[in-house]
Amino acid sequence: MIATLGSAQTLAWASTYYLPAVLAEAQGAELGLSSAQIFLAFSGALLLSGLMGPKVGHWIDRTGGRSVLVCSSILLAVGLTLLGLSQGMLSLIAAWIVLGAAMGLGLYEAAFSTLVFMYGSGARKAITGITLIAGFASTVGWPLTTLLTHQFDWRIACFAWAAIHLVIGLPLNLSLPKISTSASSLQSPEQGSNPPAQGSFKDMVLVAIAFGFAWFIATAMAAHLPRLLQLSGASVGIALAAASLVGPFQVLGRVAEFGWLQRYHALISARFAAAAHPIGVLLLLSLGSPAVFLFTILHGMGNGVMTIAKGTVPLALFGSEGYGARLGWIMAPARIGQAFAPPLMGYALDRFGSNAAMLTGAIGGLSCFCLLAISKKSGHT
Repeated sequence: MIATLGSAQTLAWASTYYLPAVLAEAQGAELGLSSAQIFLAFSGALLLSGLMGPKVGHWIDRTGGRSVLVCSSILLAVGLTLLGLSQGMLSLIAAWIVLGAAMGLGLYEAAFSTLVFMYGSGARKAITGITLIAGFASTVGWPLTTLLTHQFDWRIACFAWAAIHLVIGLPLNLSLPKISTSASSLQSPEQGSNPPAQGSFKDMVLVAIAFGFAWFIATAMAAHLPRLLQLSGASVGIALAAASLVGPFQVLGRVAEFGWLQRYHALISARFAAAAHPIGVLLLLSLGSPAVFLFTILHGMGNGVMTIAKGTVPLALFGSEGYGARLGWIMAPARIGQAFAPPLMGYALDRFGSNAAMLTGAIGGLSCFCLLAISKKSGHT
């Protein structure tokens, strides 16, 4: 189950979230659009996926995630085909609307909700497992998209990803078991029997704010990390080398969560993860270029664990009943905030240089503070 969902998630992330960074320049040159216009369409897709979250989660709570994830594979293929056929801004927006719907149906929130539907309160290790595999989405996606774009063109790259979803992604999601709402056959008795949720509405708001801040940071860094490191005094080569460490250390953080951190409450993991980026910012602003590698290591590990925490913390605090819809509401602000992170961070870098890191550092501190304000005793261990 972990291998199936993890592989499907790798394809979904590689062909959506990590696509514009590689295609934007070539698309803009051919279609007569600026990179800002390309990313505006992508931001619209992120907004749509965030708005869909609660409804999609409720759908999974009622029926399980198989049909939702199958629909996502089909929509990903359709959206990528439309993207490859786009001739201007309107057709580009139309393609990203379809891809935004596919993202709302098929990224981590849907996969996490599917696992909780199957395994109940025992889903934490499975959630960690699929993020371990899908953590390599950029490692797979960026080189493959770049290769296809350079060998052929960006349209062929889109068509190839569409075909991959039909040939690989769709069969993977179709292979998921059909499980009725009344009897989840994969749950053991202790996993399936979950006590009533005890976390308060205040806790839910704090969790939503914490993850909203965390995802702002993650998206801002994904768009601007090499530039931030250069403004901190690093050469182009050093900045790129340091930025390349984010992916491996994301996976290392997830390995730690899969092993050592499993013995602790999910909230403890999340607090450590939220604190990592602000600590890295303090080191970067204090030491400058000598700290760029340490900064990216801390950011990568923290971001890797936070990806898991967005699935495990709501489960630990509020239980498995109604998990999908609740996760959709919790992550909606994060998805919406993602859409504004690249332009806001870009403006801050233009205006303040490396001191713009103070923005993400302060936001990271607020995220950690929100998690510290929640008591472990309010939920489940």
